[in-house]
Amino acid sequence: MNRLSGATSPYLRQHAGNPVDWREWGPEALAEAAQRDVPILLSIGYASCHWCHVMAHESFEDAATAELMNAKFVCVKVDREERPDLDAVYMNATVAMTGQGGWPMTCFLTPEGEPFYCGTYYPKTPRHGMPSFTQLLTAVDETWRNRRDEVNTAAAQVGEALRQQTAGLPDAEIAVGAELLAPAVGTVLKDLDSQHGGFGGAPKFPPSALLEGLLRHYERTGDPGVLQAVSFTCEAMARGGIYDQLRGGFARYSVDAAWVVPHFEKMLYDNAQLLRVYAHLARRGPDALARRVTRETVEFLLTDLGTEQGAFASALDADTHLEPGKPGVEGATYVWTPAELNGELGALEGGWAAELFGVTTAGTFEHGTSVLTRYADPNPADVERFEVIRARLSEARSRRPQPERDDKVVTAWNGMAIVALAEAGAALGHPEWIDAAARCARYLLDAHVSDGRVCRASLGGVPGTAPGVLEDYAWLALALLALHQTADAEWLAHAQRLLDAAITHFADPETPGSWFDTADDAETLLTRPRDPLDGATPAGTSVLAEALLTASAIADTEPAARYRHLADLTLTRGAVLLARAPRSAGQWLAVAEAALRGPIQVAVVTGPDGESASAATLLAAARTAAPGGAIIVSGPLNSQPLLADRPPVNDTAAAYICRGSVCDLPVTTPQDIHTALLPPEH
Repeated sequence: MNRLSGATSPYLRQHAGNPVDWREWGPEALAEAAQRDVPILLSIGYASCHWCHVMAHESFEDAATAELMNAKFVCVKVDREERPDLDAVYMNATVAMTGQGGWPMTCFLTPEGEPFYCGTYYPKTPRHGMPSFTQLLTAVDETWRNRRDEVNTAAAQVGEALRQQTAGLPDAEIAVGAELLAPAVGTVLKDLDSQHGGFGGAPKFPPSALLEGLLRHYERTGDPGVLQAVSFTCEAMARGGIYDQLRGGFARYSVDAAWVVPHFEKMLYDNAQLLRVYAHLARRGPDALARRVTRETVEFLLTDLGTEQGAFASALDADTHLEPGKPGVEGATYVWTPAELNGELGALEGGWAAELFGVTTAGTFEHGTSVLTRYADPNPADVERFEVIRARLSEARSRRPQPERDDKVVTAWNGMAIVALAEAGAALGHPEWIDAAARCARYLLDAHVSDGRVCRASLGGVPGTAPGVLEDYAWLALALLALHQTADAEWLAHAQRLLDAAITHFADPETPGSWFDTADDAETLLTRPRDPLDGATPAGTSVLAEALLTASAIADTEPAARYRHLADLTLTRGAVLLARAPRSAGQWLAVAEAALRGPIQVAVVTGPDGESASAATLLAAARTAAPGGAIIVSGPLNSQPLLADRPPVNDTAAAYICRGSVCDLPVTTPQDIHTALLPPEH
């Protein structure tokens, strides 16, 4: 009996109609495998995954295949986004066995949960040297029944290898200073694609955390080459097909090196991180493109991913279902032919649009279709004409079948969105973006936090049962600290409670500064995962380091000292990644740059008349000029720790600028703030 209809994961619900007797992960599934003496077939994927859909249509919807699965295995479905702990453990096993990973992930486990054979996608029929899925099922069943000793040996070897991988970062005794960060950035820039932007070759992923770290490095050093690398990459992505030229928002990655053809799924975590980067870049000069992409990405988040509760959904699918019951078609919603443009706009405007958007008769995608790009902007006289065309094409596209949306609200990814919206709204003068961030935060605090503990996700306002992992606590705490700097003070106490819970439940008591990704009271798995590398999303550890560092500059003296001590210990352990693998340490670089500068704190004290115009002017100047990772607060004298004993100057609002525990004399003009905070001339 299929048992997924009541799941809180949209991915699991996609499989509720399969003839496979799917179960959710849990002790009942393991117990049934032991009672029946059969292996567990563990299938891990996510709702917007193209090849997950392909394998589901080919195999899981097939009655004969399902009959074999049900007879020989206990079949378990897991949403990797809802259970990142399970995904981490079994992805490590898959990579160890095959040399590569990906989704869908297909693992065969003993009833104790030990993997003995792992892979990814398997086709319905043999091809390209791969066995068919049914051939694999038959072979695994035969091995389980007739060669159990081989199974037990393989499981034991994999289990031991996985346990060794989770030993944590070594204590390399590398100082976090300019002498570490300069060569780390130099190593990263050696991999810059000087033709197309980004780092490395195809497939090419947006290097979101790395761009944020590089921007902060530029702000400290004034190195124009670093700023050029960031600007070049951001422009290349924004003008390519990976960016939705009609409605805003970025796709997951580009299948080519030039950012032309995307893998069409659009993830919240990519767009939240990239919003932070583009808004940050927009602060650094008159970059009209960065400002436009910032605005359009906010609109995408609010319009296309916004939920009824005020939070943000996880993703839009890569595929579009054009016919009921048929497999989805990747990118069908988004691509165009010249004839389609002419049909919507007429020959004259259609031809002009095709030229601007790179739509050709040969096509840049499949079957003569093209992904829209925008390598040049219209002439100033044609801007209004272009916007009319863009709106008409967007409306026409909305009449097409649309990709499905994964409505699951993930705590960590919503925390990313809150940080980006709050920082962008404050720096670029959009209070409505801050309001959207605050609405999301209130929902998360109401629905995802209970008795000081965080759940991983919710669906339709109903919290799921999966507990939060380290990144959920870290991103939500950082989000509340960002809101504390842009709105009222209520957020600080909530942030500190989350940080204190993270310290209690995720710290490695034997290795100060090292953190597990799962709590000490979470389900016991084959290993207790901890991955310090920054990937598509930053490591929970590196985000926690930023949250601890930020809180250390805002909180009262006693907790602030504790937070700073833990931040320093964590950064010291992360230094080995900056020394040896800097491209996988973008968030670590961002936090290290902030820590190296103090972090910078700007406290704007209002005059006797409260929220005076002069205070607002100083605050706006600080939010524009301050580097990433700076802490900026404003309010009356003694209203919070950073404003303690910092009075107005001659009854006029003033800004106190500090670097760690070293403070300048107060300043009273925006020019003084710019002089103190803007990047040095190189």
